[in-house]
Amino acid sequence: MEEILRMEHITKRFGEFYANRDINLSVLKGEVHTLLGENGAGKSTLMNILFGLYQPSGGQIFLHGKPVAIDSPATAVKLGIGMVHQHFMLVEAMTVFENIILGDRNTKGIFIDRNARRKEILELSERYNLDVELDKPITEIAVGAQQRVEILKALYRGAELLVLDEPTAALTDIEVEGLFRIMKKLVGEGKSIIFISHKMREVMQISDRITILRAGETVRTVERGETTGEELAGLMIGRELAPSHYAKVTKPGAAVVSLHDVDYQKKSKHNGLNGVTLEVGRGEILGIAGVDGNGQSQLAQLVTGVIAPEGGSVDMKGSRVATFSPNGFILENVSHIPEDRNKMGLIGNMSVMENILLKETGDPRFSDAGGWHLKRKAMRTYAEQMQQKYDIRCTSVAQESRNLSGGNQQKVILARELENHPDLLVAVHPTRGLDIGATRFVHDTMISARDAGCGVLLISADFDEILEMSDRIIVIFEGKIMGEYPGSNPPIDQISLAMAGK
Repeated sequence: MEEILRMEHITKRFGEFYANRDINLSVLKGEVHTLLGENGAGKSTLMNILFGLYQPSGGQIFLHGKPVAIDSPATAVKLGIGMVHQHFMLVEAMTVFENIILGDRNTKGIFIDRNARRKEILELSERYNLDVELDKPITEIAVGAQQRVEILKALYRGAELLVLDEPTAALTDIEVEGLFRIMKKLVGEGKSIIFISHKMREVMQISDRITILRAGETVRTVERGETTGEELAGLMIGRELAPSHYAKVTKPGAAVVSLHDVDYQKKSKHNGLNGVTLEVGRGEILGIAGVDGNGQSQLAQLVTGVIAPEGGSVDMKGSRVATFSPNGFILENVSHIPEDRNKMGLIGNMSVMENILLKETGDPRFSDAGGWHLKRKAMRTYAEQMQQKYDIRCTSVAQESRNLSGGNQQKVILARELENHPDLLVAVHPTRGLDIGATRFVHDTMISARDAGCGVLLISADFDEILEMSDRIIVIFEGKIMGEYPGSNPPIDQISLAMAGK
């Protein structure tokens, strides 16, 4: 078969960090070629290079055997490459028709022959079963329909090679089946598709060939008919078990939080919870493993009082929780390291001191009896003590937190959340984006909290972090718990399969 694309020795470096390192990829005419890998494996970065959003630090791209320089998305479109991003690039204020003709290659001057364009779009739509309502505003159509608009837009612009980045993430099962029918129709007519995914069932259903990426490097390319889900899961996770730096707890104390058969939007595989039962004991770290977008955010929101379950029950230190509110859970002595430290963890234009003391303004040490008058000198003294204890590197505690590095922002959150000795710490991706030194500091601090009797619920898409930190490991997939495993000598193969939904 004809080779439509070859990417040779592609490297992309951001400072000292390699997102892609010496990657090779070949795509044939008329095939679905899947890029499979964990979050952070380098899949989206590689495709952003192909689509001209990033420039490679090294390597060469060939289309139909000829070297090409793809310096922008406009160049990629001219070369016949289309990309449907995981988060759709549609203008919500416009109709479906207006989105499709935006940047139309056929438009000359300021006038658009709308009837001719409509006819072309409708013909394409019928040919590939891309059912869309051209005159509907984007805001009034479902997610699956928005995706069809994106595909139609790419085809209308002449795409022969279509990149679909996690296209099933927000779709229902029926919508996924419809998407796969469209994909089969496209490759049947000679188009080529690069399908980015981490869902084993879908990969085995739709792929012709599969290239596995791990930690920014190519592991192997295999024919779909010559592999199994088990083999792919092993290649995707594929690491020897490195010994943890921390001793594992095997006998935790009484449960600080218990979930019993909890449901939340359970029909949504990526934003829901379905029959979740688990508990976190005092003095243990329960690690929640899984690929991002399988209900982890909803689990964190539930055990911090942001959302309430639609079914089942939650007990906090042996008592049923009746009212769910963030302040109620704070009063229950629950602390939270949120998944987005800037949007959810800090107020950027407030000082380091103010962020450290956000939850303490009613404390008699820092305010008068009514909480109306703050004792600024006492606040500053305390904040400076926390700056020393947590090694927060700032010009002074009066510095705005937005101007700190990511690691130091996380230390401000740790100082606020851990200093009052919580019963439960909910830590969501606590080291995402941090360097090695800051990561080790965060891990050491969490272990100290555990050893002081705090129960820790650790949610992380970083499998290494789960293995390093957890005393017990639970795998979540599409809102369901797939299994529970020991943190000491965990069965890597079983966990990796469970993460892939097997």
